[in-house]
Amino acid sequence: MPSLLKTLLALPLRALTWLGDQGTRAVAAIAFIAVAVPPLGALLRPYVTEAILCLLCISFMRVDLVALYGHLRRPALIAGATAWTTIAVPLIVGLLAHGSGLDRSSPGLFLALMLQAMASPMMAAPALAALIGLDATLPLVTLVTATALVPFTASLFASLFLGGMLSISPLTLGLKLLGILAASLIGATAIRWIVGAAAIRRHKRPIDGFNILILLVFASAVMGDVAHDFVADPVFTIGVALLAFAVYFTLLAVTTLIFRRAGTERAFAIGLMVSQRNLGLMLAATAGALPPTTWLYFALTQFPIHLAPYLLTPIARRLTARSGGAGAATADRAS
Repeated sequence: MPSLLKTLLALPLRALTWLGDQGTRAVAAIAFIAVAVPPLGALLRPYVTEAILCLLCISFMRVDLVALYGHLRRPALIAGATAWTTIAVPLIVGLLAHGSGLDRSSPGLFLALMLQAMASPMMAAPALAALIGLDATLPLVTLVTATALVPFTASLFASLFLGGMLSISPLTLGLKLLGILAASLIGATAIRWIVGAAAIRRHKRPIDGFNILILLVFASAVMGDVAHDFVADPVFTIGVALLAFAVYFTLLAVTTLIFRRAGTERAFAIGLMVSQRNLGLMLAATAGALPPTTWLYFALTQFPIHLAPYLLTPIARRLTARSGGAGAATADRAS
């Protein structure tokens, strides 16, 4: 009987390991599966909050504490990246969107852009950086500091720009964000204490596979109506999709340029983190009580989020090869 049980448990473990090995291909495929199978979205939408909590918990669970403490020795760069993603980005987006009159012409789109800008980076951003060959440590540390601040900064910017556009008050938004993050951190700490950090590192590949499954749950729940929206108004849907891609790659490019003095590879990794905003966290905090246009924008942002790691892998490889070559040349001159 124990051997039979072991065999039965080995099958899903092998399947998760295979899925985790697919890397950026699986992440990219999620967006298309979510749109192609609308009934899956209708089935999974009630579980979007649980999926977000699970993704956060997995990310906290996998934090490398040694690397975290090591990078805290460079507080200036971390502070700059944290200030940029939590304060500068929402402030700039808010001023530009408000100045262009978007809050009056399209309140739902304005709300979507502000919630995107106010959100902390995705918890999966460091893992995606590592997946395409970048050093994930600096994005991880910045992610931790930015996530710790987002309940307070999001409440502040909601008060400044959103007024009564949300169904909850800015203070309630901040408290909900704090509660979600605290619950995820407590759950991750408990898992690390029970199974141990070594076991988590040893089972990295099946955990990656499980993470991809949870990403599919979230993406399906958010993107289930995209096909219907496209049929109903294709021009508007395409326009919103182009805006989602433009915002993503603008954040990536501008952030990389701002932090280029830290090294191109580091700057690109920070840019990838800043462009990957945790919209799921905002969905959970607002309980999904958002206008249809806001939902549509959130859904379409999943395309750049899921496709970019696959598209950016060749660039990341060139950057890492260049930095490795530069390091080798420096070592040769020193010797």
